This record gives sequence, C-alpha cells and structure tokens, in this order.
Amino acid sequence: MTYVIALPCVDLKDKACIEECPVDCIYEGGRMLYIHPDECVDYGACEPVCPVEAIFYEDDLPADFASYYTANVDFFASLGSPGGGTRKGPIHRDHPIVAAVQPKTPD
Repeated sequence: MTYVIALPCVDLKDKACIEECPVDCIYEGGRMLYIHPDECVDYGACEPVCPVEAIFYEDDLPADFASYYTANVDFFASLGSPGGGTRKGPIHRDHPIVAAVQPKTPD
C-alpha cells in the first residue's frame, strides 16, 4: 500500500508534504506533486500537513479521485526509481489525467 496525491493538489503544489516525508518519495511534476509508489514506506507524515487534504492512503482514496492512483503510479513508468524527489528536482510534465484538468482560476 502507498499514499496517493489527488486532484486538490493540481495547480497548488504547496510542498509542505515534501518537507515532512522521511524517505523523499514525493516528486514535483508540472502542475502537481506525485508520490512514488515503490519508494513510499507508508509513514504517513505527509497526509496531515497537506493544506488542501489532497493526500490519501490508497485504501481510503475517495471514488471520485480513484484515477489519481493510476496517475501517481504511471507518472514514474518512464522514470523508474530516481531515488529521491528533492535530488531529482522538478519534472516538467504531468500525467495525462492531470494535464486534462482545467487550470484553476484566481478567486
């Protein structure tokens, strides 16, 4: 099992979760953050610090965000396991599910 970042993170990328992750498994995409499913150790420190409640334990992922499990897994298909999000730095692309989300407009 792993944690998953979902829709509320799109166009926000607060990054508080990155600072809390003890294994550096959260990577920055173009419009949102992604958790590497093979690097995540289910510690859970990321979940409570997310200001928009975008992080869910895989088994607790709401049905309307189910596709974000696939987005988090598939995002790493061509990257493999780079060995740490802060070491890798921003990856200037997103999974197609994320890319298809309408950009958020300022209030």
